[in-house]
Amino acid sequence: MRKRKPKLRIVTPDPRYGDTLVTQFVNNLMYSGKKSTAFAVFYDAMDIIKERVANEEIDEYEVWKRAINNAMPQVEVRSRRIGGATFQIPTEIRGKRKMSIGMKWLVRFARQRSGKGFAEKMAAELLAASRNEGLAVKRKEETHKMAESNRAFAHYGR
Repeated sequence: MRKRKPKLRIVTPDPRYGDTLVTQFVNNLMYSGKKSTAFAVFYDAMDIIKERVANEEIDEYEVWKRAINNAMPQVEVRSRRIGGATFQIPTEIRGKRKMSIGMKWLVRFARQRSGKGFAEKMAAELLAASRNEGLAVKRKEETHKMAESNRAFAHYGR
């Protein structure tokens, strides 16, 4: 688009926690427009987390928030062609993009996990990410490492 920025879509808060981020997360989970199924899977995963952290002082919503914060990357590398060579240039990420990348990684790596039922896989990935473990957090650290190793090219950034 050349002329104007697109209108921001209004996301309604979810019924249980009243948070728009939960709805955004469920939208990433969703397959073929089946939002009610995605909500059911997400809430099942939250119930599983609730059972597993019953003896700790934090609730399942806090575990989910912590997992997303631990999976969000701060910088990313972008390819840029300069004088016949392609450089990986580290760039800061906008807030909304950070959040969406973190959510997408959590959902993607939960799908790749082994286990029975997607709610079980999602609960396991969220618990791992909240403890700074798991594949989503590993991916974030790899991205940060790559940005750090290419820091010499940061001056090529826009």
